[in-house]
Amino acid sequence: MRTVRALTAAALAGGALLGLSGAAAADTPSPSPSASTAGGGPTEAGTSFRTATAVKVGQEATADASTGDYLYWVLPLDAGQRATVKATVTLPAAASRHGAASWRLDVYDGLRRRQPCMYGKQAAPAAKDAGAVDLSCTLRPVRTGADTWANDPLPGAYYVRLTVVDLAPEDLGQPVRARVRADAVDTGGAYAVDGALSAPLVPGITAARAAEADGKQPAAGIEPEGGWAGGRWSDRWIWTAAGGLLAALAGIGGYSLTRGSGRPARTTSGG
Repeated sequence: MRTVRALTAAALAGGALLGLSGAAAADTPSPSPSASTAGGGPTEAGTSFRTATAVKVGQEATADASTGDYLYWVLPLDAGQRATVKATVTLPAAASRHGAASWRLDVYDGLRRRQPCMYGKQAAPAAKDAGAVDLSCTLRPVRTGADTWANDPLPGAYYVRLTVVDLAPEDLGQPVRARVRADAVDTGGAYAVDGALSAPLVPGITAARAAEADGKQPAAGIEPEGGWAGGRWSDRWIWTAAGGLLAALAGIGGYSLTRGSGRPARTTSGG
């Protein structure tokens, strides 16, 4: 009976901890498309890193531009998020074009390091008679910290650049319309690492935090709607605690099974 009670307690404790983990994951704020479409997105794009147009995760941005322009947007990504950036370029009428073209979508982090895509169609050709071209790039999950030599994505600003990389010279300057959207999912503690940045990689974040510490109103900057998490919390803590507790209960149950019932009844010390 003692063994049964111990194993029952272990099962109940494990279920409670798993339920707590699920509740914590559900309460973790993560951008969603429905929450971000409340307001209209920006209708223009920057032409460099410094003039990049800010856009929220899950918000669609549009821009009318000329073929050959470099179009830039910037969005915030926090620790644990894995973003997918999608872009659609509506091309000029086929009758006005002189040949095929190739378009490319690149994403850079706050240090302006180009981030590789896990998967997606980062570059795509557009035939002469094509009406539009679609591009996408799914980034690696953002980590709370990384070694100095690593190229791991870190929390902060991420720059999206869209441009044409190959086309007939006669087609330069023709009007196009670009549509860009970035969505992110929360990967939880699976990609969490020890350590964290002192501040996200966002231009002017150090000055803004200094002004806030002095009681001044900081300038508006690039920041997620719920603020920066900074790696303070990870559901790995729950799984670690659950594993430790289950291991302890398993040890108690094993001891109860192997210790025996003690000295046999009606046995004298001399017999």
